[in-house]
Amino acid sequence: MSAISTAVFFHAHPDDEALLTAGTMAMLAAQGHRVVLVVATAGERGLADLAPGEALGEARMSELYRSAALLGCARVVKLGYADSGLGSAGGVADDRPDDAFIDADTEEAAQRLAEVLKEESADLVTIYDPAGGYGHPDHVQVHRVGRRAAEIAGTPIVLEATVDRDLLLRALRLAGRFYTFPPEFDLRTFERAYSPGEAITHRVSVRRFARQKRASMAAHASQATGGDGDRTLGMMLKIPGPLYRLIFGTEWYVRRDVPLGTRLKHPFDNPPRA
Repeated sequence: MSAISTAVFFHAHPDDEALLTAGTMAMLAAQGHRVVLVVATAGERGLADLAPGEALGEARMSELYRSAALLGCARVVKLGYADSGLGSAGGVADDRPDDAFIDADTEEAAQRLAEVLKEESADLVTIYDPAGGYGHPDHVQVHRVGRRAAEIAGTPIVLEATVDRDLLLRALRLAGRFYTFPPEFDLRTFERAYSPGEAITHRVSVRRFARQKRASMAAHASQATGGDGDRTLGMMLKIPGPLYRLIFGTEWYVRRDVPLGTRLKHPFDNPPRA
């Protein structure tokens, strides 16, 4: 790893960076690395107090730029696809727009992202795991497009931003004893979401950057409410500071080109030689 490296964080919608990678982004920026944030869509079909559409997309992009500034990002790029949205029962929406990201040609979209990776001489790109985390179609597409873009651009490190599913399920079951989750929350969906602990290669401690991560979440005010009252992001922002640092003090990644069982602590770490 050179003294100064470039990391590109590829996400589907504004606010995804806050939830999964904000601590890592703030850490790398503080260490002097160049951090670039790329989003596929403006998230214009998300739940919010604003009606879905162009106005919501503009609001969410403004929130994204605010979040990026708080995290120390050097550049923000929007690939320009439409938010695919979710169907009423989850999965791909039937009424999605013609230019929805989920329907984009993978090779064409990968070329768009690869151009950014080449411009930046990126040393690392983050994507999502094959399940797209919790399964949003645009997140699954991020995995496909991001992996192919890294191949085209020759980006050497590809990290899948994820959550340790085993820890998550234990924490949610414990929390369910004391807290009533919002209506859209279904614990069963997490039984097949994200990545099992045994697959995770990077456990990055970001407790020192919990304040920036929380500020990044708070920047996405449109996503804290909407639908039936508080949503998951709003719920997270109500967690007291010390407990917040404990819960959100680690960010997890999977790197597929290292041996199973590898345990690394920094995005640019390489596995020890045999």
